[in-house]
Amino acid sequence: MRRISRITVAGAATASLALALSACGGTSTSAGSSDSKGDKGLAIAYDVGGKGDQSFNDAAFAGLEQAKKEFGYQTADVEPTEGETDADKEQRLVSLAKQGYNPVVGVGYAYAAAVKGAAEKFPKTTFGIVDDATINTENVADLVFNEEQASYLAGVAAAKTSKTKVVGFVGGVDIPLIHKFQAGFAQGVKDTDPKVKVLSQYLTQTAEEGGFASPDKGKTAAEGQIEKKADVVYAAAGLSGQGVIEAAAAEKVWAIGVDSDQYQQEALAKYKDSILTSAMKDVAKAVYNLAKSVEDGKPETGIVRGDLKTGEVSLSNSNPKFADDADLQAALKTAKEKIISGEIKVKSS
Repeated sequence: MRRISRITVAGAATASLALALSACGGTSTSAGSSDSKGDKGLAIAYDVGGKGDQSFNDAAFAGLEQAKKEFGYQTADVEPTEGETDADKEQRLVSLAKQGYNPVVGVGYAYAAAVKGAAEKFPKTTFGIVDDATINTENVADLVFNEEQASYLAGVAAAKTSKTKVVGFVGGVDIPLIHKFQAGFAQGVKDTDPKVKVLSQYLTQTAEEGGFASPDKGKTAAEGQIEKKADVVYAAAGLSGQGVIEAAAAEKVWAIGVDSDQYQQEALAKYKDSILTSAMKDVAKAVYNLAKSVEDGKPETGIVRGDLKTGEVSLSNSNPKFADDADLQAALKTAKEKIISGEIKVKSS
């Protein structure tokens, strides 16, 4: 166990200022091969959209807060900057490791090069990356999920709920990660009711164009699908998904959220009656578990995967209209059991 540090509010503010100044981007500098010693704990560096996206990044922050509460140590969370390079990301992670934070987690596949570079500079620090399985380094945990499985269940829910026989999918960025969401959703819809049409649209080709951080783009895309009679729209688009939910609420159709239980998100409270369910992946649990493994002296490394069987992907049951629909719940239960048993093999592309 690491030594526990209790810091004053003033001290925390000073540390936060120092962190902000040292992690604001720029060119990565060499930190040497030995790690700083300290009593600091988990640090996370956010993906595009940052804290407050009510989705992916906020789930990582929830894991950080759980670790902070349980282990009583100092934590840090750092925002991205617009137009930043891999070198900027690496400098951010290096700065956190140099200050003594352990583990250090890059939230999102865009941190792959940065995590690899920082991990090589700080071999005694454990690094984590969410949604990337390409880093084969002894001190890196690749935190990945079978998002397509939860998306399949979202497709079952959409097909069973739709009255127009048209449903929509809005992807933030046209990349393999989001293809998993689309593929699982479309398969779930078709396996449930082949007569239901799936409309699909990606907001941008690259994350730099704002696909994960533009609610206005999400709203426009959802409005277009709703005009074509879609009465259930599933968004896998980070912060842009808020616009999809807003459009669904305005047009009195259903939205399906993603990553976090968006029915429970305070910022989306006025739209919650239009959020049927959310296809969740427990980023919070993955981040917390990595922190706990370091705290226990047995750091996770390699590919760490969450799926329906482990409970780290799922559908939320917060909306009573969804939870109390016996026919729908029975269909979801059957589909879940078949996926876990291998009878249903969910496509990832």
